[in-house]
Amino acid sequence: MRPAEWARDGAAVWGIAVPSRPSRLPGVRMAGFVGDTVDLVDLTVVPYPAVTLFLNLRERLLVNDVIRGSIVAGLAPRGMRVRGQDIECVQIRLSPEVAHAVLGTELSGEVVSLEDVWPTELPGQLRELNSWNDRFALVEAALGKRYEAGRLVDPEVAFAWQRMDARRGQVRVEQLADETGWSRKRLWSRFRGQLGLSPKRAAQLVRFDHAVHRLAAGESPATVAAESGYVDQSHLHHEVKAFTGVTPAAAADAQWLAVDEVAWSRPRCANG
Repeated sequence: MRPAEWARDGAAVWGIAVPSRPSRLPGVRMAGFVGDTVDLVDLTVVPYPAVTLFLNLRERLLVNDVIRGSIVAGLAPRGMRVRGQDIECVQIRLSPEVAHAVLGTELSGEVVSLEDVWPTELPGQLRELNSWNDRFALVEAALGKRYEAGRLVDPEVAFAWQRMDARRGQVRVEQLADETGWSRKRLWSRFRGQLGLSPKRAAQLVRFDHAVHRLAAGESPATVAAESGYVDQSHLHHEVKAFTGVTPAAAADAQWLAVDEVAWSRPRCANG
């Protein structure tokens, strides 16, 4: 495994706050980021098995060379880059079934303005708060209202996604269909229609996420491939490149992953 110093290049760029307790809404995770540098921050976003909201609290961000305010990134946004200075934002990861209820639509690989799917005054309200705990509480309350009023995915679709997540993507669609009592065709159609990805692609995304974090931790590609459900190292290389556009070695060094152990690993006290 790599030494703890490995994460400093990424984490040193950011002041990071996380909620002091887990969200009451399963499938929701949050973190606050403040740029601790006056230099231009230029990050390649590594796909993650969640719909991601960026609630921008300062200057507008440049996302894929387009100036934006707050944004929503759907599942597996390939080639997404974020650039900016003096960045402060709340980042929210929504599991796909929660995102469906909160946003009322599926987003597969798309990056859209928050206003396009959720017209809300939330970013402005967050700017008026000085405490990260207060900000997290406000976000959680807003998400909870949207979730309760939203349309839930089919229980069978939620079950299939949760199975994929629990098994780190190492599942067969036929087995999931048997477990739900649906035909493979019905599961494929309903899953894709509600979550935006086919069951096969969703499982690949979950497997990729597990594998790329192991690569980032310093494990060898051969070991990761053998233990993560890939046919061989070449298969791993192909899939990482398909999701990120870069080689496994380049993906493992992505600054985007360097903050994960700080921002997303487990609940801890927020600043304020």
